[in-house]
Amino acid sequence: MEEKGRVMPTHIVAVAGVVTNEKEEVLMVKTYNAGWVFPGGQVEEGENLIEALKREIWEESGIEVETGELFCVTSNTAKHPGFNGVREVPTKVMLDFVCRKIGGTTRSSEENSESGWFRKEKVLSMIESPGIMERYKAYLEYQGRPVYMEYVTKPVFELKLKTNI
Repeated sequence: MEEKGRVMPTHIVAVAGVVTNEKEEVLMVKTYNAGWVFPGGQVEEGENLIEALKREIWEESGIEVETGELFCVTSNTAKHPGFNGVREVPTKVMLDFVCRKIGGTTRSSEENSESGWFRKEKVLSMIESPGIMERYKAYLEYQGRPVYMEYVTKPVFELKLKTNI
């Protein structure tokens, strides 16, 4: 009889930050494939969440930040075909933090064509991705208790769960 090994669950862990400046404007980056988003990305092997957050924001925008509260934890539980040699994109767990600018100047990067500061009220109308939109709404609604959301993005966006934690 053939013995089958356990398959460990595979999750991508990502972090993002809603960064504000001294004028209470929000930092946004315009990606090549998803439009305007708040900066963030995947945590690399051996990297802690805060290091990853600061690195991603710096790489994407040229802005140095101080990390504040965690305001949202999200699971994108959709699995879908990958690209660039990746066969399947696994479940993604995202942690979103409130951040403050402490230095730097906005610039573009390999991942985005532009970055800039925008009024908090304008940002929601700039976002095209439903998942990013729900996460930004969680920031606007944040009152000291993080929110947890589960959604799927494929084949269409569906918010499956939203609750405070």
